[in-house]
Amino acid sequence: MLMKNDQADRKHRLKSILGGSAGNMVEWYDWYVYSAFTLYFAPVFFPKGDQTAQLLDAAAIFAVGFLMRPIGAWIMGIYADRKGRKAGLTLSVTLMCLGSLTIAVTPGYDSIGALAPIILVLARLVQGISVGGEYGASATYLSEMAGRDRRGFFSSFQYVTLISGQLLALGVLLVLQATLSPRELETWGWRIPFAIGGVLAVFVFYLRRGLAETQSYKNAQEGEQGRSSGIALFRHYPREAFTVLALTAGGTLAFYAYTTYLQKYLVNTTGFSRETASQVTAAALFVFMLLQPVAGALSDKVGRKPLMVGFGILGVLCTYPIFTSLGRASSPTMAFVLALGALVIVTGYTSINAVVKAELFPAHIRALGVALPYALANTIFGGTAEYVALWFKQKGMESGFFWYVTVLIGLSLIVYLRMKDTRTHSLIKED
Repeated sequence: MLMKNDQADRKHRLKSILGGSAGNMVEWYDWYVYSAFTLYFAPVFFPKGDQTAQLLDAAAIFAVGFLMRPIGAWIMGIYADRKGRKAGLTLSVTLMCLGSLTIAVTPGYDSIGALAPIILVLARLVQGISVGGEYGASATYLSEMAGRDRRGFFSSFQYVTLISGQLLALGVLLVLQATLSPRELETWGWRIPFAIGGVLAVFVFYLRRGLAETQSYKNAQEGEQGRSSGIALFRHYPREAFTVLALTAGGTLAFYAYTTYLQKYLVNTTGFSRETASQVTAAALFVFMLLQPVAGALSDKVGRKPLMVGFGILGVLCTYPIFTSLGRASSPTMAFVLALGALVIVTGYTSINAVVKAELFPAHIRALGVALPYALANTIFGGTAEYVALWFKQKGMESGFFWYVTVLIGLSLIVYLRMKDTRTHSLIKED
């Protein structure tokens, strides 16, 4: 009987994790479609200019979307702590659907003038609120559902689905590049992926309504630990909150530098075609995605800290050489190997960052504690990565961005070295 109960419990956990992960994939697909198709829709929303100027305008709006992520993390983190992880996940995907469909149907600058980029900004603000809440709710949900012994492995699926959402966006781009002419993509084809995202989000809404709630949340509701709020977070858990912010800074900057910005870098600096850059990026991201559960499982054996320290050391030593070599890559194969090398290094952060943050906080304030400091770091460092990189290039100092990434990783490395290993000091209680 006990064995049957254990099997039923594992099956229940697996079903919930798979359900939560599928929804997370669609959320991040909707978020990354903007970046994947920037090269095509930037001329539609902004006055004519050189390619770098148009990309700067589009990157600025990408960064503006990040400005709403702390607000979304604050509002929806509290909502997920008070109403449940399931409720937070359902609300976030509703907002993402609204943003995607708005972008899909908005006319261009030639039709409605300055109103076009204004609507684009508003849509990205809504999506920023959504994804700001999504990270905390999904990281908390997956970590609480995973089980003590395999928490690193199962929580790593947050980045598996995050990356798969990005890959799905790139996959749609490759299909459209193969079936539509560049002219068709620039005039109307870029709207298709946003429409797809909106439809998928409706499906996820119904999927998430059927998810089970976590036992950790139920236990917190039965206890008397206080209510989740921004004031309570920074009053009672300031060290944990600032630890999340600091450990995220270098990791999130490196992640966005080698994912969303990589495609533009290969076109704008290395000189590859948009199609080749998309193929190289997609191939590297696919292998990167497969590495996440491997590294997550490793953290269950050796701890979280060794992986983060490894990322910090290798990131400091290798960022400048990798970026410099990528800029001089003479073939797509060479670019792929270099990009993959960078992403293997970043895996030390991405595979376990969600569970590390979740393990720092008690259940009654966990979703907010994970989401808000992370969103602040993402806004400051991740959301501005493309803009800072393009600014350095426009000023003729492109290597300045490489040093910027190196320094931020170095600062995060100091935090990794000083913090306790959360695998053995976890605050996630399931009983």
